Amino acid sequence: MRIAVTGGSGRLGRSLVTGLADAGHELVSIDRAPSEHLERPGITQFSLDLTDADATASALAGAGADALIHLAAIAVPFSAPEDVILRTNAALAQSVLGGAVRAGIHRVVAASSPTVIGYGAPRGWTPDSLPLDEESATEPWNAYALSKLLIEQTVAMLRRQTGDDVRFASFRPCYVIAPEEWAGALTQQGHTVLDRLDDPALSAPALFNYVDARDVASFADTLLAALDDIPNGEVFFVGADDALARRPLSELLPQFHPGTARAASALTGTAPAFSSAKAARLLGWRPTRTWRDELVSAHPTATAPAAASVS
Repeated sequence: MRIAVTGGSGRLGRSLVTGLADAGHELVSIDRAPSEHLERPGITQFSLDLTDADATASALAGAGADALIHLAAIAVPFSAPEDVILRTNAALAQSVLGGAVRAGIHRVVAASSPTVIGYGAPRGWTPDSLPLDEESATEPWNAYALSKLLIEQTVAMLRRQTGDDVRFASFRPCYVIAPEEWAGALTQQGHTVLDRLDDPALSAPALFNYVDARDVASFADTLLAALDDIPNGEVFFVGADDALARRPLSELLPQFHPGTARAASALTGTAPAFSSAKAARLLGWRPTRTWRDELVSAHPTATAPAAASVS
């Protein structure tokens, strides 16, 4: 396939673009600025203001892509004023996804976020059950989460316009960890993966969820291949099969999220708060990377005892 990826220069974008290129696809990365990490055969890069709808539609038409994956967005809650986050991400959704339809691209996939669920709300959050899945209620409480839900709704709107002429899907990647971050590079919150394990308060706002960026790339590859054969417009959680924590979430979640004790009692052992079972059921996809293996490989002396202590 020839695949266009918006936001290809970002943390997730770089791993997704290179992973899909390694899988044998031709990639076109579209972002505000190119990335030196993507300077290799099989990957074409060009710069574009993706909020310009006409320029975006023209660029996508010229890309000759069979599929589009939309990642471009303000990617961190509260990293800009709320009105800027909502306005920017909403404009990008309409410009890129609508532009893909105008360009005649048959397969269109958009990145959403687990934050659409609404955990961490200032006035409290009590889930009906855990782990969370695609049937869980969406209750965004900030502009970032609302903008991500709006991306899903934009996909649904376009699907209603085009029927099955275009195949759509959305996915909610958990807290993305890029390959270099296992070795100590700072995560998007400005601390390391080891910091997040050593201080549970750092991972608690995200419910201790995570996913290796390379697993997201393998998910995207699997999803694109299956789009014609699954129901149109599906939404998927994409996360690791365990939690980014050394203690069970049945203990940790009630400590940081009052009101979750009953639901969290189901999360024993290493079970995560988010389920990727739908991706396994519809696509046959499962994540292959866990923090225990990745950190042991990067820091064998520092992390082996912790990994051995978790059951």
